[in-house]
Amino acid sequence: MHELSLAQNIVEIIHQHVAENDLPDVVSVKILVGECSGIVAESLAFSFSALVNETLLRNARLIIQKNPFAVYCNTCKQKSSNEWGMNLCVWCGSTDCEILSGTEMHIVEIAMNETANEIV
Repeated sequence: MHELSLAQNIVEIIHQHVAENDLPDVVSVKILVGECSGIVAESLAFSFSALVNETLLRNARLIIQKNPFAVYCNTCKQKSSNEWGMNLCVWCGSTDCEILSGTEMHIVEIAMNETANEIV
């Protein structure tokens, strides 16, 4: 399950950006996950919860936002969304497309309780 290693990476990033004594103030971590990233959101959320349980981050919850698959067509210069994973322009049928979104995963923000400031 690669979601466990992704959850470990998220915890490491939190530790890089939040001082040790502020870790209990982390209330949520929002991440953006592309529809075609191959990440199972439920497994990632479970892995994150298991990792932070009984740690200074035990109050943190993972908020997962899905990002749709989108391409930019180099032929007709249009942006489009299609069935995820198909690198094909829905406007002209060209396969000369660049993937704009839908394959990524990154942290959008680390939210702290009311007495702390937003970190990322």
